[in-house]
Amino acid sequence: MVKMSSPAETQQCTESLTAIFQKYAGKEGNNSMLSKAELLTFMDTELFAFTKNQKDTTILDRMMKKLGLNSNGQLDFQKFLNLTGSMVKACYDSFTKSTHLWK
Repeated sequence: MVKMSSPAETQQCTESLTAIFQKYAGKEGNNSMLSKAELLTFMDTELFAFTKNQKDTTILDRMMKKLGLNSNGQLDFQKFLNLTGSMVKACYDSFTKSTHLWK
């Protein structure tokens, strides 16, 4: 059985995602958007476990295209949440698949 998060844990996660976005956004100007370079820095720093074995050098371009960048080629907070939500979903799917194998 999955342990449910208390509201305090969920609030901490929400605050953390907001702070992480703000940490990387704006280094190249607009602090409400992530540029491609800022997104790459975020991924290399915060998601190192996901990106360290990535052999496809075009993955970032494809991800940004799939996320639907704005006209300036930048990612807003909503798109950032879509990205991180997709990663959480993939981890959840992987976890539930592996736990079903042991039942």
